[in-house]
Amino acid sequence: MVVLAVLVVAGAGLARTFQRLHQPQRGIPTAVVKRGRLDMKVYTDGELRARRSVMIVAPSVSGNLRIIRLAPTGTRVHNGDMVVEFDPSEQQYNLEQNRFDLEEAEQEIAKAKADAAVQSAKDEVELLKAKFDVRRAELDVSKNELVSVIDAKKNLLALEEAKRHLTQLEQDIKSHSASNQAALDVAQEKERKARLLMAQAESNIQSMSVKTTIEGLVSVKENERASGGFYYPGMKLPEFREGDQVGSGTLVAQVMDLEQMEIQCKVDEGDRANMNAGVPVEAHVYALPGRIFPAKVESVAGMASRGMPWSGSTTSKFDVAITLAKSDPEIRPGLTVQAVVEGGETKDLLLVPPQALFDKDGKPFVYVEQGSGFVSRQVKVTRRSESQVAIEGVGEGAVVALVNPEQETGKPGSSGGTNQPSLGGGGGR
Repeated sequence: MVVLAVLVVAGAGLARTFQRLHQPQRGIPTAVVKRGRLDMKVYTDGELRARRSVMIVAPSVSGNLRIIRLAPTGTRVHNGDMVVEFDPSEQQYNLEQNRFDLEEAEQEIAKAKADAAVQSAKDEVELLKAKFDVRRAELDVSKNELVSVIDAKKNLLALEEAKRHLTQLEQDIKSHSASNQAALDVAQEKERKARLLMAQAESNIQSMSVKTTIEGLVSVKENERASGGFYYPGMKLPEFREGDQVGSGTLVAQVMDLEQMEIQCKVDEGDRANMNAGVPVEAHVYALPGRIFPAKVESVAGMASRGMPWSGSTTSKFDVAITLAKSDPEIRPGLTVQAVVEGGETKDLLLVPPQALFDKDGKPFVYVEQGSGFVSRQVKVTRRSESQVAIEGVGEGAVVALVNPEQETGKPGSSGGTNQPSLGGGGGR
């Protein structure tokens, strides 16, 4: 009887254990692999920007530049309108100084020419006198046969002295001519320099008023000097305003052409295949609800651009430029836009929710229900949208888990790999 009772108890325990093993895991959401069509629309957010713009830059001049007039942000300007004007007083002072230098140089030139003329006349008189002395000495030497030996010797010495004086005078005349020409050249160079500086000062005065070459909307830039050189990420800087001092070549404002607008956005690498130049786009401006603006994809970057290392995102992004079909007076640069890209439609595909797709060792896989549990199976992703993923590797009607059953039950992974969250951003986390 004791042995029989033990056998009965043992049999009941085995029956309960067997029943528990064959019960399906509870609390794990599932989905069925279905065959259908996939809408390849791509949804992405971007920012409106002007395709063509003109930079309003402070002129390249020395000294301080102070803004005395500035068109505020949002002002509509036309070709030739003044956008920013700087204080020209310093350049006007330079102009007056250069004009004074020019007049002084002109007086120095006149004086140098007059001194050269006086010196030339004096040298001509001296030269004529020296030649006369030589000629007279030669006549005296011709009489040496009629005079005493001592007088003859004196005449020869006088002739040599006259010739030496004439030679020296001729050399001095050449030196005087070169010296006078050098003085004149210096004065003329000073005049040319003064004229050049005057022309530069006049050009600088004209450049104090910066005008636009296109019609558009003014956008005043932030004044980075307002913080005194101290800046941290997220710090709000004020715009340039009248009275601010700027450095030469500083970007003060920008005029944007509103007739040519585009949307700058980024798409994930999974949506890159659905983005091609010329594809139609519906643009929804958040600031203008209910309105749809037709557009098209202008260009798609061929290389991916990753985010900042500290952003935490490891997904590659591709830059996309979308051009609006026509302008609208209510559209402004900087507005946020949702772009719906018409990527077409693909039929006869096996579809699962994005939450059913997981990653193991860099490869996509799903958990397929088998018996009382789930087994992992590697798949191939062929298409992807925001709501569905087209896969190959499982049959139609298969039941797949929407969360990682291994993590839910606390069991180790069947393949020994490291299980990553769902590729669709779903319940693997």
